[in-house]
Amino acid sequence: MTDAHRLKPDHAPTPFSAAEIRAGCQPPRTITLRIEPAGGTPFIRVNRFLEADEEGALQQAQRFALDGTPLEEPDAQRVTWLGFQSHASYPEAQTTISDETIELPAGDFACWRYAVRDGESEQRFWFAKALPGMPVRMESWEDGVRTFSMAMLENVPGATLGE
Repeated sequence: MTDAHRLKPDHAPTPFSAAEIRAGCQPPRTITLRIEPAGGTPFIRVNRFLEADEEGALQQAQRFALDGTPLEEPDAQRVTWLGFQSHASYPEAQTTISDETIELPAGDFACWRYAVRDGESEQRFWFAKALPGMPVRMESWEDGVRTFSMAMLENVPGATLGE
């Protein structure tokens, strides 16, 4: 990975650079996720890229019940490509990166699996090598108990950069 993947000297390289995320997250890319918080009710979250430019994008998010009933109105926020990249910047001493292939409702993905340990806590992120942007799967663990999980149900690609 190039220097564009390392945001801090003591952090592991990120799976994607800001430029790679920008290229992979052009409108109308839409990502549908199933989220399961421990002790909470599972729900669906849909993220849509509405507009994009050199620095960032307008991203809309909305939560739905598992039966498709909206739980909230859509909320749009301005995000930067570097901000997205920074979400995947973890201390190198606490991070293990490996290759893994996983099966999800959105498809089968060759991934980089990031495991980030902090004491008895561990977060696991699977970044699909062919889908720059957010992880396609995520889990949080505390004292050996899963406290959160997220899995991609569907990915609808956006425009190819330069179209």
